[in-house]
Amino acid sequence: MFILLCAAGFLCCVPMAMPQSHLVALCSDAGIPITRGAAMLSALLACAFIGRQVWGFVADKIGGLRTILAGSVCQATAMTGFLLTQDEAGLYVVAVAFGLGFSGMIPAYAMAIRELFPAREASWRIPTLLLCSGLGMAAGGWLAGAVYDFAGFYAAAFATGIAFGLANTFVIAMLVLRQSRARSPLLAQA
Repeated sequence: MFILLCAAGFLCCVPMAMPQSHLVALCSDAGIPITRGAAMLSALLACAFIGRQVWGFVADKIGGLRTILAGSVCQATAMTGFLLTQDEAGLYVVAVAFGLGFSGMIPAYAMAIRELFPAREASWRIPTLLLCSGLGMAAGGWLAGAVYDFAGFYAAAFATGIAFGLANTFVIAMLVLRQSRARSPLLAQA
């Protein structure tokens, strides 16, 4: 289960890094001045800060794995929005939605580890998971640039990110289902 959680951490961070690394260049390609693209990136990050607080509240109510699943769906939806719009107002809306959507996933991974494994193992499980997610962030920024260099436009790069995001959603959904099944016998006994 831990290996799947680490794989999901990598998969979720690949698309997470793409807009954060390439939003200003995406705006420039769409004819939007880089100063406005930088402002859009600032809005994305400000919303991510706010979203992290909201997702923390959500995680306290529904648990770490379910929060990751909800964040993963939000992230994939927002990534799709980057493919569907090229005007400034639309990109602002998508950037804000993306910031709000992805921001609570990494803390929720730490919470999921705490829910699924003994506390004495947190000292090595959480850093290992964060290493995998950090590798995903590095790979995502690089991959978006490599795909852009090959294809010549960002839609291909972001579509690749969506594929990684959907793979993450699938892995997390399997883990949520497994967790639900493991709890069912306990609820039946109560």
